[in-house]
Amino acid sequence: MLWRSSCAFFAILLLARIIGKKQLSQLTFFHYVTGITFGSIAAEISAQVETPFLDGLVSLIWWALLTLLVSFITLKSKKARVLFDDKPTIVIQNGVILNDNLKKARLHTDELAMLLREQSIFGFDEVQFAVFETNGELSVLKKPLARTASKQDVNVSAPAPQYLPTEVVSDGKIITKNLNDLQLTEEWLLKKLSKKNYHSVEDLYYVQVLENGSLYISVKNASPPSS
Repeated sequence: MLWRSSCAFFAILLLARIIGKKQLSQLTFFHYVTGITFGSIAAEISAQVETPFLDGLVSLIWWALLTLLVSFITLKSKKARVLFDDKPTIVIQNGVILNDNLKKARLHTDELAMLLREQSIFGFDEVQFAVFETNGELSVLKKPLARTASKQDVNVSAPAPQYLPTEVVSDGKIITKNLNDLQLTEEWLLKKLSKKNYHSVEDLYYVQVLENGSLYISVKNASPPSS
């Protein structure tokens, strides 16, 4: 049993290192489930003498390979990413609770209120946008007047954000659905990019529309600025 446990220990240590930080952080439900199963197989190898050691080790390695394969597929395909990882759900928009989206996320208002309280938000009226993430956490953008060191404190006008910051280009491809959700067009996007001297979407890795309608742009293979 000591020999089996030692082998299982070093096998899971090595395979976890190969799978990478994304699996360890359990970013999505898929990673959460595979992480639990990964540990369960290792426990079966080390604690159940009835389980043939070689069979258990093969199962552990194969599970790790399948996890790597799915991670590679989701990296290359947005449709596969949605299939395996689901996608974030907007549950509050412009301060209004979206009942249909709340039902799709299988949340009720009491649970939503609890998730807000965990972020020290006790009133729905403080929230501009709330997004229920794929890992079960809630991301919140407060209304300008409710933010820390708010404009209200210094008696400055605070216009509401025009847009929820949204990804519109991923790995050189325009995400038309997200543009439509923002009521924007590809022509608008290309014109904004052209003004910043980006004439080919294929050269861009990630583009996000920000609150005020400006763009955050990251090009492919970009090098970080020198310190």
